[in-house]
Amino acid sequence: MTSLDKPTSETDQPHHTGPHHTGPHHTGPQNAGPQNAGPQNAGPQNAGQQNAGQQDPASKAVTEAALFEAFGGVRGMVETVLPGLLFVTIFTINKDLHISAIAALAVSLALVAVRLIRRDTVKHAFSGVFGVAFGVVFAMMTGNAKDFYLPGMLYTLGLAVAYLGTAAAGVPLIGLILGPVFKENLSWRTRNPGRKKAYTKASYAWGLILLAKCAILFPLYWWADTTQFGWVLIALKIPPFLLAVYLTWVFLAKAPPPIDVFAEMEAEEQAEKDRKAEQAAAALRNPEA
Repeated sequence: MTSLDKPTSETDQPHHTGPHHTGPHHTGPQNAGPQNAGPQNAGPQNAGQQNAGQQDPASKAVTEAALFEAFGGVRGMVETVLPGLLFVTIFTINKDLHISAIAALAVSLALVAVRLIRRDTVKHAFSGVFGVAFGVVFAMMTGNAKDFYLPGMLYTLGLAVAYLGTAAAGVPLIGLILGPVFKENLSWRTRNPGRKKAYTKASYAWGLILLAKCAILFPLYWWADTTQFGWVLIALKIPPFLLAVYLTWVFLAKAPPPIDVFAEMEAEEQAEKDRKAEQAAAALRNPEA
């Protein structure tokens, strides 16, 4: 695991040509005039304002809220745990694979229906439905209740490999996921090295945490009985996830703020409009020109 204590150095400051922002949200372009939209905003004064790569408390709070929301929040965690919890509870009581599987699938569909009725985002609930559905199919095909958990375990292992592989390749997966959330898209790859370093550390953290989880679950899949294995898996649902989210927040809180590429585009558009307006006004003042 990489160190949590070293803040990003001044050499990791982003060099960009748009208006400076201290967080992922903004109230509008601050330097919309043509005289202020140029490259002078990338000078040392702007770098000094970022205070050696650390964000102010307000930006840290925004980062925390955006991270929590991006990964589903409390409701997303409930939707992740509830189907598996219902499955292992029913199976512990009556050892009936069919009833346990159908109940888990039914509650997953009910959670999606609630989101659709309330017109909320359904991506987390849908991912839960697909995971439960694959688990039900596996368990029904083999007749082994433990196989209900196998697709989720394989997905976790694949995700761990993806986090580690993309971090090693210099394109950390967590940056690809969170870039649009913070309105920076992929600007961190070439224009914000401190941000890229933070995303790389976070991707390694996610990969290692998920790999450690797999190292616990796969031996138990072979050796433990279904009930014991199910309760251990439920217990390992939330704590590793919260640890990974917390480490991601720590790394990003010490990184330079994101470059808001949408604000840059708005500023460039406004600058172009102002330039055209000045040209039109000049033409009116000097019709012979």
